[in-house]
Formats: sequence, structure tokens, C-alpha cells
Amino acid sequence: MSEDGQGARVRIRRVDAIPVALPLKKAVVMAGERIECSRNLLVRIEADDGRVGWGEASVAPQMTGDLLPGMVCAVREWLAPLLVGQPISARGALARRVERALVGNTGAKCAVDMALADLHGQVLGVPLCDLLGGALRDDLLPMYLLGNPRIEDDIAEAQRELAAGWRFFKLKIGIKDPREEAEAAIEVRRCLGPDVALCADANTGMTFADARLFAQRAEPAGLMFIEQPLPGDDFDGMAALAKVCPVPLNGDESIGSIADLVMLHRMGAIQGANVKTIKLGGVGPAARAMTTCESLGLSINLACKVAESSIAAAAVAHLGSVAPNLDWGLNVTQHYLAEDVCDTPVPIVRGNLRRPDGAGLGVTVSEARVERFRVRD
Repeated sequence: MSEDGQGARVRIRRVDAIPVALPLKKAVVMAGERIECSRNLLVRIEADDGRVGWGEASVAPQMTGDLLPGMVCAVREWLAPLLVGQPISARGALARRVERALVGNTGAKCAVDMALADLHGQVLGVPLCDLLGGALRDDLLPMYLLGNPRIEDDIAEAQRELAAGWRFFKLKIGIKDPREEAEAAIEVRRCLGPDVALCADANTGMTFADARLFAQRAEPAGLMFIEQPLPGDDFDGMAALAKVCPVPLNGDESIGSIADLVMLHRMGAIQGANVKTIKLGGVGPAARAMTTCESLGLSINLACKVAESSIAAAAVAHLGSVAPNLDWGLNVTQHYLAEDVCDTPVPIVRGNLRRPDGAGLGVTVSEARVERFRVRD
């Protein structure tokens, strides 16, 4: 359907903010956080012709500061009234209005922006990647997260997933003694062999001394990068660490805006960036951040938060297909869930992820499953 035809007359009828709790297959442990059940906001935008767009954002109190009740309130009380009755053909202007409506609240903005993009793609009959300029690639290399309490369990899991075809792994660090974690990284490298990508993520859980010690001791592991070893607001510390660290640094919790990207790069604090829709406020801002990374010469690591469903995974897959570079990989998280909200979850086959076909996000959400996992107000 062309936008200058019937599509231009399609208007937004209602916007729903739906809090859900999605069970994980097993708990994920990281510095300062243990996740057994993922608490996410789903946004459902319904058009007056019956079509529905979906968006998603995970709660991330230690990254964005967002809590589920606040995310729901932001959509219901502030963002939804800006959209109801408006034509979906005005998505660009509506997305900008959402972006400027509130300070912060990037999780709520993200879910709304994603749902608008999904609905707009459906109305136009094109995939999300086409709305973002067109795909540069169809096949993507996702990473597998290793975060067990014991190194023996990490090695056993790594061996199992390596046999299943995974070729990119991430270790959770910043939890134990850095010497022990460095030895574990080297052991996992021995298990994986030299040709498999391996990185580590501290989730702000290290001191400068511990991060430096880990990086030095773990150098034989050949890590692609260390993600956010220091607190998110310690730009000076990251810059100082980058000067003495033998492993490239990836900014995550320190990046909440494109301005942060530019400043961290100017300070020499990062060599690449973790781009998340929940931090930046949606697929549009994430795409702009990736363009900035390209202009600055930064590697891109594109990621979901643990653990978002195939709604967010589809959005990130489309972003991955248009990314100017994906040197540091893709991290989707739907495969950690015990059950997805989509009829056909985004599949990972032999360590390969292919972006969903179809208009918009290209996934079909089960409204019955959404209701089953809904958190009652």
C-alpha cells in the first residue's frame, strides 16, 4: 500500500502499555544484578484499519533508571495522548514528538518508537530495514552469553553451544576476583579454539585496578573487547584505563545519548560502542547512533537487554542489517526466555540469525500469550 494512497489515511486508534513478566530458562547473573524473570514493557499501537504495531523495552534500573510502573505511566499518561488520532504516515514527526515529550524515560520512548515503526512498515508493506535505508546484509552473527557461577559450567555450556554452531561468546565478569576471572577467560578460550570470537562484559562492576589486572592477565584469551568495566559516569577512568589496557574498551552503561558517544570518543575512552534501543529511545535514535559510530571510526556492538522477546530481537535484527559496521557483533536475547510472546520466535540456526521477512518487524505477536504474562496493575 503506497503512502499517497489509502496508507496516508490510516490513523492511530489506540495505544496500550502492557507490562509483562517473561520467565527465563535459567537465571542470568551479572555484576550487581541477578535476572530470573524479565520484566518488560510492550506497547501495542492499533490503527483504525485493524493493523497492530508492537514495541518492547526491558526494565533496566541500573542502566536507564527505568522501572516498569514508571514506563507504563509514561506511555499511558504522556506519550499515548500525543499519538491517538494521528496519521501513521506522519511517523517521523510523531517519533520526534515522543522523543521530546519527556526527559529521560528512554525505555518507554523506545517501545513506542518501535511500535510506530512496526505499524508504519506494515501500512507501507515494507520491512523495517527499508524504512532505515535498506539492508546491507541479511545474515547476522549473534553472541552467546556465558554467566555461570562456576567455570566448569561455563566450559561445559560453551562446548555444547559451540557444537550447536555458535561462533561468538560473551563472558560475564566483574563478579569474582579478577585473577580468577582472567584464568577462566583463558580456559574458555582453550575450549573454543582460536577462531571463535570471545569478549567480556563487566556491567560496571570493576575498579580501575581490577579492570587493569583482569585485562593484563586475560591477554592470552584474545578478547575482542571488554565491555564497560567501570561505572557509567566515570568517563575519566575509562579514558585512563584505555591508555593502559591491552584489550579494546566497549562503552555500554556510559552511553545514554549520541553526545556521550562523541565525548567518550574525544577522550579516547572507547574503541567501540554498545548500541541499545532502550538507552537511546528507539530504533530511529539507535540508527542515528550507529551512523555517528561510523563517522567516528568506532566499532559497533548492537544489543538487546537481557531478556527481551522476539519483538525487540526483530527490531535489533533489522538494525543489524543496516548497520554501517557490525565489527563487535549482535546480542539478541530472546533465546534465553522459557517462552516467547511471538508465534514464531526469531530463530538462531547454527549460530546464524537472519532478519525476519515481512512488513514492519516481520513477527506475529500472540495476544493470548501477552495476556498470560501480563503483570496486573
